[in-house]
Amino acid sequence: MADTEYRKGIVLALCAYIIWGFAPLYFKLIDQIAPVQILVHRIIWSFVLMVAIILLMGGYGRVRQVLKQPKQVMVLTTTSILVAANWLLFIWAVNNNHLLDASLGYFINPLVNVVLGLLFLSERLSKLQWFAVTMAATGVAIQVISFGSIPVVSLALAGTFGLYALLRKKVNIDAMTGLVVETAILLPPALLVLWFADGEHASHLLSNGWQLNMLLAAAGVITTIPLLCFAGAAVRIPLSTLGFFQYVGPSIMFIMAVLVFREPFDMEKSITFGFIWSALLIFTFDMLRRRRRLAMA
Repeated sequence: MADTEYRKGIVLALCAYIIWGFAPLYFKLIDQIAPVQILVHRIIWSFVLMVAIILLMGGYGRVRQVLKQPKQVMVLTTTSILVAANWLLFIWAVNNNHLLDASLGYFINPLVNVVLGLLFLSERLSKLQWFAVTMAATGVAIQVISFGSIPVVSLALAGTFGLYALLRKKVNIDAMTGLVVETAILLPPALLVLWFADGEHASHLLSNGWQLNMLLAAAGVITTIPLLCFAGAAVRIPLSTLGFFQYVGPSIMFIMAVLVFREPFDMEKSITFGFIWSALLIFTFDMLRRRRRLAMA
């Protein structure tokens, strides 16, 4: 039974990260629409789908409990702003030919999580983890000093998602309940943008063709399905095992950016990616070593 649940967890983790990896193809299909408008529909349809799932599967009681706690609502208000910023930046990056920068951001993210854990959760870093973080910082520094450019998109994506994960960990609410509350918080401003966006593509569903409306509604599926798969995987397999799958998404994005969308992979990017990949190899090796020690103990 345990082995079956473990295999289910592996499949769910792969599904989550593969969907996240191929998500840029969806956003490319609607790249004629402004990123803010896509974000608005992503919020609205994610809320609709999550409410439907809550009603079908249960969980309304958990949502009601969260809403009765002002401190948790305040934290989720902050996380909703962070995730909206992350979504918007990712959509903009994909539809403005910066998918490589987005990929780099999600490769950096695990290392950002380590630093945030050190700063805010009093977690201690091993020597190898310090070395990995230093290598990643060196790669970014070389890009800044030698090429005079800061990977703003990559750092902003990694930073917003890292802070989001940190706050969600501290508030300790399950993924489904948290997403319902977050999208509920974002819903009123999203509806206001939709209402006042006269002249914008997709501002009024009644004026669109059914194909475009279907694509816009699919934003909810693109958002919620991988998150639910991830949540299902998290309860079935160890967090350390789940961590290995986090490189699947940005790896798919990287391959698509270079081979499908023909984004230039120049010397500047190759040096930065080289340092980040080396840092991740060291980080992964250290994680494997620690896990083996724990197993032996």
